[in-house]
Amino acid sequence: MRARRAKAAGAKIIRYRGVIKRYDDFQALAGVDLDVHAGEVVCLIGPSGSGKSTLLRLICGLAPMDAGEGAIEAFGLSVQDRGRRSPEIRRIRARIGVVFQQFNLVGRLTLFTNVALGALGRIGFWRGLFGVWPKETATAAMAALARVGMADYAGQRAGTLSGGQQQRGAIARARAQQAEVILADEPVASLDPVAARRVMEVLRELNQRDGLTIVATLHQVEYAQRFCDRVVALKAGRIVYDGPAESLGRDHMIDIYGPEFEDVYWEGAGQ
Repeated sequence: MRARRAKAAGAKIIRYRGVIKRYDDFQALAGVDLDVHAGEVVCLIGPSGSGKSTLLRLICGLAPMDAGEGAIEAFGLSVQDRGRRSPEIRRIRARIGVVFQQFNLVGRLTLFTNVALGALGRIGFWRGLFGVWPKETATAAMAALARVGMADYAGQRAGTLSGGQQQRGAIARARAQQAEVILADEPVASLDPVAARRVMEVLRELNQRDGLTIVATLHQVEYAQRFCDRVVALKAGRIVYDGPAESLGRDHMIDIYGPEFEDVYWEGAGQ
């Protein structure tokens, strides 16, 4: 399975070069260089405040990088350069789906409507506002829900669904958007173990069957090893490990998380 995904990995789809980001006196990123290739499943791990979420926010322009020599590209287009966001940012965002920890669904709307809203960039604001969905949009939304095992809940208000169900709905929305890359920022942090595993299985299946590139931030190291091809670990805004998930060992974990990293945690991860 890993060999097939590695073979499918293509050209560089995301590039970070010398990326720096500060929040007042806090250094979130300290000159990060990183490439993500098409077809990869990349997991970002590291302590809280290490820069994982900042990397995701910068690639879709949700936050500006600091001025300097740094640059970020996606799909061969400039996202940010020397602290300035590119005029191409909307075009780039249309190709990137973002899944947040808190789902970001509209609770009073049906799950179907939430998913169909992923197509707003193609069908126009007013059609979406009044729920006038073209046939192809409605078909795509239902197909996306079926892919994540949520088609039976299409007519249910999103706010009545469990956390795991809402998160799968958020993934379906990205699929209906026809995103080529899914950025998942702590997608399972608020879920129980069963729901968390199901969400990770859905992301992995979308990679394997549809060739989507997945970049996820996770605190659960065992999920990173089980569901991702490649792990990138950050510490104090710098990359301290970048390699195959299966090569991530105990010494690496101590280096990433510090000497307080406990043996029981590693044993619980199945190592």
